[in-house]
Amino acid sequence: MRIERDTMGEIEVPDEALWGAQTQRAIANFPVSGTTLPPPLVIALAQIKEACALANKTTGALEPDLADAIANAARQVQTGDYSAHFPLDVFQTGSGTSTNMNMNEVLARLATQALSRPVHPNDHVNASQSSNDVFPSAIHLAAHNELQARLRPAFRELVHTLDTKAVEFTQIVKSGRTHLMDATPVTLGQEFSGYAQQIRRAWQRIDSVQSRLTELPLGGTAVGTGVNTTSAFRRAVYDHLPGMTEAENHFEAHGARDSLVELSGQLRAAAVSLYKIANDIRWMGSGPRAGLREIRIPDLQPGSSIMPGKVNPVICESVRQVCAQVIGNDATIAFAGSQGDFELNTMLPVIAHNLLESIHLLTTVTTLFATKCISGIEPDEETLRSYAEGSPSVVTPLNRYLGYEEAAAIAKQALAESRSIRDVVIARGHVDRGTITLAQLDEALDVLAMTRPPA
Repeated sequence: MRIERDTMGEIEVPDEALWGAQTQRAIANFPVSGTTLPPPLVIALAQIKEACALANKTTGALEPDLADAIANAARQVQTGDYSAHFPLDVFQTGSGTSTNMNMNEVLARLATQALSRPVHPNDHVNASQSSNDVFPSAIHLAAHNELQARLRPAFRELVHTLDTKAVEFTQIVKSGRTHLMDATPVTLGQEFSGYAQQIRRAWQRIDSVQSRLTELPLGGTAVGTGVNTTSAFRRAVYDHLPGMTEAENHFEAHGARDSLVELSGQLRAAAVSLYKIANDIRWMGSGPRAGLREIRIPDLQPGSSIMPGKVNPVICESVRQVCAQVIGNDATIAFAGSQGDFELNTMLPVIAHNLLESIHLLTTVTTLFATKCISGIEPDEETLRSYAEGSPSVVTPLNRYLGYEEAAAIAKQALAESRSIRDVVIARGHVDRGTITLAQLDEALDVLAMTRPPA
C-alpha cells in the first residue's frame, strides 16, 4: 500500500493502482452492486479528457508538454488496457464525480510517470472542466459511438437478412391471422417484408435523435455559466470532438437529460418491434405436431433435460428477454431523467449504465437473431398452403357474388362439415343457378391471387 492525500486527508491506496485518494474513498463508500460503469463510457470519458487537454494546450491553460502527456495518457486509456483501474460501482454519487475523479487520477499518474514530474488530477487533468459538464458529455459521446459503430451495422444486417427471406418467400402463400384467428391469405414473403420495414423504421427513429444526442454540455462547467473556462476553450475543445457540438443552451444541457430519455424511448420502440418479430417466428415454428409448424427454425441445442428430442426456439426466447430488459431499462431512464433538480441531474451514472446496456443488448441479440435464426428459417410449404386453402376466411372474395350473409353461412358449413369452400358453394347450388360460374369461383378462391391487390 501507499499513502495518497486529498482535501480530506490521507488514505491508503493499493500500490499497483493508478487511481488516487478520491477514487479509493469512492470504493469504500459505494460497495453497492459490484457492477462497474460500462467500458464504452470509460473510453468516451477518456476521449473527452484528451480533447480538453489539447484545447487547454491551444489556449495556453496548460504547458504544451503537460497537455500532451495528459492527452497521450487519455489515448492509452482508450485502448481498454487500463480497464482494471476503473473499479467504481454504478450506484455512486449522482453527478458521476467519483468516476470523473477516477479518470483524472489515473491520467495524472500516467502523465506523471511519463514526465517524471507531478501532474495534478484537479489542477491539470480537470482544467477548464467540471464533473457536471464532462460526465454527461461522456454519456452522450459513448451512446453516439455505440450507436454508429455497433447498433447500426447490427440493424443493417438484420434488415438485409429479413429482406433476403422476403424475396425467397415471395410465392409461398399462407393463412393470414388476426386476433390469432384465421384471416385472408398473405405470403410468407409479405410478412417478412413487414419485419424488415419494422427494423428500418426502428433505426430511423433512433437516428432522428442524433442531432440532439451530439449536442454536449461540455464548456458549461459547474452550472452552465462556464465558470473557470473561456470561450476560446469552448471553441477549441469541439475541434477535437468531430461530430459533437456545443449545447445551444447550457442551462437546459446541464439541468436536463431529455435527449438521453428520448433515445432510450426509441430503443424501447425498437425492442417492441423485435419482440413482435421474434414472437411471430416462435409461433410459426411451434410444434412439431401440436403447433403451427409453418416454418422450421434452426435446431441449436437440446431443449429439455427430461424430454429427449425436444428442441426449443432458443434465439427467439433470448430476443424476447432482451426486449423485456430494454423496456425495463427505459422505465429506469425515464424516471432518472425526471430527477433534474435545478442545474443538475443527479442520476447520471444509472442513466449511463442502463442506456449503454440497452444499446449493447440490442446490438448483440440482433446479430444473433439474424445469423442463428432468421438466415436458417425454412418454410413448410405444404402446411402453409393447406392452412391458407382450408381457412374459412378464403370465402371473403365471394362476398361480391353471393353477399356477406350467404358467404358467412358457407364458411360456417365448410368448417362444421370439414369441407372446402368450393365444395360447399357448389353443393348449395350457386353454380347450377348461375349465381357464380366455375371459372369465377376458381378465380375467387385462388389463395395466391388473394395476396395481391387488383391492379
